[in-house]
Amino acid sequence: MSSLEDEVELMELLDRDMRENRMVYFKPVEKHKQMFELGATKRERMFAAGNGVGKSESAAYEDACHLTGDYPDWWTGIRYPHPVKMWIASETSVLSRDIMQTKLCGPYGVTSAFGTGFIPKDRFADRPTLARGVTDAFDTIQVTHKTNGVIDGVSTGSFKSYEQGREKLQGENLDYGHCDEEPPMDIYSEMLARIRSSDRSRMSVTFTPLHGRTDLYNRFAENHPDRALVTMSLAEATWYSEGQKQKMVEGYTSHERDARRYGIPLLGSGRVFMYDEAMIKEPYLDYVPPHWWAIWGIDFGIGHPFAAALLLWDKDLDVLHVHAAVKIKGDETTPWMTQPLFHAQQMKVFGASVPVSWPHDGHQRKQGQGSNDTATLAAMYRRHGLKMLHTHATNPEGGYGIEAVLQEVDERIMTNRFKVSAHLAPWFEEYRFYHRKEGLIVPINNDILDATWKAVMMKRFAKQVPLGNWVQNQKHRAQQMGIISPGASDEFFGI
Repeated sequence: MSSLEDEVELMELLDRDMRENRMVYFKPVEKHKQMFELGATKRERMFAAGNGVGKSESAAYEDACHLTGDYPDWWTGIRYPHPVKMWIASETSVLSRDIMQTKLCGPYGVTSAFGTGFIPKDRFADRPTLARGVTDAFDTIQVTHKTNGVIDGVSTGSFKSYEQGREKLQGENLDYGHCDEEPPMDIYSEMLARIRSSDRSRMSVTFTPLHGRTDLYNRFAENHPDRALVTMSLAEATWYSEGQKQKMVEGYTSHERDARRYGIPLLGSGRVFMYDEAMIKEPYLDYVPPHWWAIWGIDFGIGHPFAAALLLWDKDLDVLHVHAAVKIKGDETTPWMTQPLFHAQQMKVFGASVPVSWPHDGHQRKQGQGSNDTATLAAMYRRHGLKMLHTHATNPEGGYGIEAVLQEVDERIMTNRFKVSAHLAPWFEEYRFYHRKEGLIVPINNDILDATWKAVMMKRFAKQVPLGNWVQNQKHRAQQMGIISPGASDEFFGI
C-alpha cells in the first residue's frame, strides 16, 4: 500500500473516530468549564449566553458525562458514581429532537448516523423509545453507565417539552434535570420539584433570554448559596473572527441584539443605560499619565459580594476611566474571602495610595479580630492600609442617592467622557443587566457598578498618586534615586 493510501486510510479512521467518539474531541472554553465546576457545589445553575457560544453544546456534553459516567481527567464538577435518571427539557418536541436529541444521539432520521452524538453508539443499552406525534423524536434513551470504567447499570434520559404543561412533568424523582432554553417559571418549579431526593441531585438551565421574562433570571442573579449564574457573550467565543461576529450581530433584529449577543434578558425601557457597550469600551491603559487623578469606590458586600472599582480622572479632557475592578464572593468554604484584610490586599495591588470612597453602611460596627475588638467597617478597612476618606460617600450638594450619579454617567457616555477598560468582563456583565422596575433600580448583580457610582460621587476627593502597591512604588523610587541597588530584596520593604 502506498504512503498516500496509508494517509487516506488514516484520515478516514480519524474521521470515523471523531464521529463515533465525539466526547473525546470536545474542547470547552473557560465559561463552559466554569459552568461544569459549579455543579460540584450548586444545586441549581444557569448558563445565560448569547447565540453561537456553545451553551447547548457544552450542556449536552455534561448530560452525556452523567449518563455514561465517563468524565475527563480535568472534570471538577459533580460526578455520579451510579446510573442516573435524567430529564432533558426543551421548548417544543420538535426543538427537542432537532437540538438536544441530535447533539446526544446523532442526526435524527438517519439510521447510519445514530451514535454520532456525544453518546457513543456502543453505550446505548437498547434502541430509544419513540415519542408520539413528532417523526423520529425520541422519548427515552437507555445508556450503559460505568463508574471508574466498570459497568454498574443503565442510565435513562427522557426528552420533555414545555408545551406538554407541568402536569406531564410530575411523579418522578430525578438525579439531574436540564432545561435547554428558557422555561416558564411554573415549568421550572415542577422540574425543580423532581430533583429533591438526593444531595447530588442537580438542575441546570442553558438559554438565550429572548422572551422578556426576568423572574427566572432574577432567581439566579440574586446571591443564594444553592444557585449560580454564568453568563457568556459572543465576544468570548474565540472560534469566530471579529468579522464573523460583526456579521452575526448585524443579522439580529435591533430589539433582540443584546439578548443574542450578550445573553441578557430583553429588558426594553427598563434598562438604565440604553447605549451599546462599544461606546464606553477602551483598550487597557498600559500607561497612565501621572497628572491624572485617582479614586477607589467600594461596596462592602454585606449579604452580597464585596466589590471595588478604581476610577481615573483626566481633568484636562474631563474623562472618567474605570481602570480596574475587584469582585469577591466568599462563603463558608472560603471564609478568608469575606474578610477586610483579603479585600484590602486585592485592592492594594492596583492602587494602595489611592483614596477610597465608601458607602454609608461603613458606619456599622463589626466584630474585629480580637474577642473584645469592635470597630466600624470603614475603620477595619483603614486598619488594613486602605486610604479611606474621612466620611462616607455623598453627592456634592449633599445626600447619597445615586440618581444624580446615574444622570452624570449617562451624560458622560453620550459625550464620550466615560470609558471602561475592555478587559473588565464582570463590570460589563453587570452593565448589561442594570435595570429598573417600577422606577426603582433592581438591586441584583450590581456590586461593581455600585462601587463605581461611589467613586464618581466622590471624585472631588481624587488625588494624583502612584498606582500599584505603595511598597513597590517606594522601592522603585529608591532604586531610581540610587538609595538602594536594583537587586535589593523585597524583604527590605516588608513585601
